[in-house]
Amino acid sequence: MIQVNKNVLFVSMSDKANGAENVLLMAAKVIRAPMIFLQKVKNGGLKFSQDQQLTYVTDKSMLAGFWGLAKSLKSYRKGFIIISTHPYLSAYLGFLKRIGYLKSQLIVRECTSVFTRYSGFKRWTYQVAYRFGYPGASLIVCQTALMRNQFLKHVSFIQPQKVIIQENPIDMEQAIIKANQPLNDIDAGSDFICAAGRLIPEKGFSVLIKAFSCIIKQYPDLNLLLFGEGPEKQLLTGLIKSHKLEGRVLLKGWTDNPLPYFKKARVCVVSSIKEGFPNVLLEMMALNPVVVSTLCAGGIETIPCIEKTEVNNVNALIIALKKALHKDGEHEKKTVQQYLGNRKPEVFLRTILSALQ
Repeated sequence: MIQVNKNVLFVSMSDKANGAENVLLMAAKVIRAPMIFLQKVKNGGLKFSQDQQLTYVTDKSMLAGFWGLAKSLKSYRKGFIIISTHPYLSAYLGFLKRIGYLKSQLIVRECTSVFTRYSGFKRWTYQVAYRFGYPGASLIVCQTALMRNQFLKHVSFIQPQKVIIQENPIDMEQAIIKANQPLNDIDAGSDFICAAGRLIPEKGFSVLIKAFSCIIKQYPDLNLLLFGEGPEKQLLTGLIKSHKLEGRVLLKGWTDNPLPYFKKARVCVVSSIKEGFPNVLLEMMALNPVVVSTLCAGGIETIPCIEKTEVNNVNALIIALKKALHKDGEHEKKTVQQYLGNRKPEVFLRTILSALQ
C-alpha cells in the first residue's frame, strides 16, 4: 500500500461512471487523495466512499465547469501533483501551468487515441488543444504502446521521454464484491451473452447483433443483453426488429452495476471497433472465464485466455462466439488472476508517480 499523500489531486471532467473516470477514482482511493470534478451529473454517477474528499465546480454545463475550475484549483496551485484525464481538460490544466497560474506538477493520462478516432473539425479542435496545453504537462501517460506511438506521431512537439506507457488498473476485490450483489431480473434467469458500453458506433454493437442473429438457431435458448445508453439506441432497436430478434436481444439501458451480469453470462463480449483500451474487458475477465474481445486496442493481442477476433467483422465474431460457447475456461482462472494482479491500482499509481520523479 502506498502511503497517504495529501499532495496529490485528481481532476476529472465529470463524475459520470465511465472508464476514464473510474481509473482516476481507483487511483485516488489508493492514497485517499482529493478529487475535483468540473461537472456533477444528475444520473449515472460514480459511487464514492464516505471519506472521499470531493469538490464539484458546477452541476450545470461543462462550460461552466471549465469557467470555474481555476478558482477551485486555488488551494492546489503550488506543491501538488495534479493528475487528470481527457485531452480538453488536460490541455486546459497545461495551459494554466504554462501561463504560471499553476506551479504544481501535472500528469495527464490519455483516455483514447483522438487522432485516429476523430476527423474533421473535432480533430482540429483537439490539435489546437494539444498545441496550447500539452507542453505544460510534466508527464503524459498512455495506456498501450500503440497509443504512445500514435500520440508521438501526431503530437511531435512533445519530448518522447515525457510520454510513458502504463496499463489501466482494475480493483479485483471491489469487482468481486459488486459482482456478488443479487440480481432481481427475469432476464438474468436465462442463458445470455453480455456486452456493455455507450451505444455509439465505436462499440460495434451492430456487428454483435448481426453475429448473434446467425447463431441463435444453434442456441435457441440464448439471449443477448446489451447495457448502456447512447445516440445509437434507435438504430440498434431498428436492427433488432429487422432481424426479428425482439425478446432475444435486449437493450437493458444504463445500470450502475452490470458486474453481476458479467459473472453470470455464458460469454462476455467486447465488440468495439476502436478503443483507447476497454476497461470493461478487465472487469469481464475478473468475473467470467469465458470472454471474447475484438482487437480494438493495442495490447489486447497479448492478453491470455480470451478469444480474440478482428474488428468490424461479423463472420469472424460468429466464429469466436461459437468457440467461446463451447469453452469451459475454469482451468485458465489462475493465469487470468496473475495477469490482472499486475494491474492493481497501487501498481498503476506507484508507477506513474515514480516516473515523474
